[in-house]
Amino acid sequence: MLAESYLHRLDPFVFQITETIGLRWYGVAYIAGFFTAWLIFRWMAKSKFSTLRPESAGDLVFACVLGVLVGGRLGYGLFYDPSMFITFTSAFPWWEAASIHHGGMSSHGGIAGVLVTFVVWGRKNNIDALHLLDIGSICTTPGLLYGRLANFVNGELWGNPLPREAQTDSPWWSVKYPSEITDIWLVNPPQYSEQIGVVDTLQASVIGGTSFYSNVVTQMIAGNNEVIQTVQPVLTAWYPSQLFQAFAEGPMLLAILVVLWWKPRKPGVISGWFLLVYGLMRICTEAYRQPDVGVELIVGLSRGQLLSVCMVVAGVAVVSICARRDAEKAGGFCG
Repeated sequence: MLAESYLHRLDPFVFQITETIGLRWYGVAYIAGFFTAWLIFRWMAKSKFSTLRPESAGDLVFACVLGVLVGGRLGYGLFYDPSMFITFTSAFPWWEAASIHHGGMSSHGGIAGVLVTFVVWGRKNNIDALHLLDIGSICTTPGLLYGRLANFVNGELWGNPLPREAQTDSPWWSVKYPSEITDIWLVNPPQYSEQIGVVDTLQASVIGGTSFYSNVVTQMIAGNNEVIQTVQPVLTAWYPSQLFQAFAEGPMLLAILVVLWWKPRKPGVISGWFLLVYGLMRICTEAYRQPDVGVELIVGLSRGQLLSVCMVVAGVAVVSICARRDAEKAGGFCG
C-alpha cells in the first residue's frame, strides 16, 4: 500500500546556472522578507502610525539587511558551530564565518542583529529606538514566515519522526524525505538493514555502482514511479516542523501583535510582547523539530528552546519596564 505522507521532491533552486550556482528559494525568501518589511514601514510612515518618514524606509530596511546577515551568521557560530570562526579555506571568502553561501543562519542571532540595528539607527536619526523596535516587530513576521517556508522547500531542519504506531498508515500531512536513504540509513546500515534491503531490490533497474543509493534518491525526486512505489512505504514519516513554525512565527504571531497593538501603547511594549510570544511559540514548535546535530540537550531542552526561554524572560522584563515608563503612547491599528 502506498504511504499517504507527502513525498518531499521540491527543488531548492528557482533556477540553476551550474550545479552549485543559481538562485535558491532561500535567497528569494530573504528578498521577499525585506521587500515586505519596506512596504510595511512605508505604510506605517504614510498613515502616521509611526514617526518614521516614508523616504527613510529604504535606509532602515538596508540597515536591517546588514543586521540580519551579520547577526544571523554570528549567532549561528556562537550558538551552534563555534569552529567556523577558526576555519579558513583557500577559496573566496577564505573565512568560513563569512561563507554565508555554505548555509548556517540563526534566527535568534538575526533577531538580535535587528535589535541592535534599530537602536543604532534610531539614535542616529533621532527616532525613539523603542518605537522602531515596535514597528520592527510587526515587519519581522513576514520574513520569519518566508524563511520557514524556504526551510521546508530546502528539505532542511527536519521534524521528529511520527510515533511508531503512526508509521504504518502515516497521515497526509506528514513528510517523507528520499534523502533519508543516504543521510540516515547508510550512516548506520545495521539499524536500517531491512529498509536498505528493499532499496537493493532496485539494483536491476537503477544504475548501480558506488552511486546506486544516490541515484535512487535522484530518481525518486525526478518522479520515477517504480522507484517511488518501492521505497516510499519504508521511508520514515516526519512531522513537518518547518510548516508548524512558519504558521506560528508568521501569521499567528502577526495576528497576536496586531490585537495587542489595536490601541496605542507605550514604546517598547509591543517589542517586549514580540520577544515573549515568539519565544513561547518557538519553545512549543521546537518540540516537533529534531535538535541540531552535535548540540547536546540541556535539561531536556534543545539549544533553540533554551534561547527561546531567554527571550521569554527578556520579553516579560521589557513589557513590565516599558509599561511603567513615563512616555507618550504611539501607534494603534484602530487609528
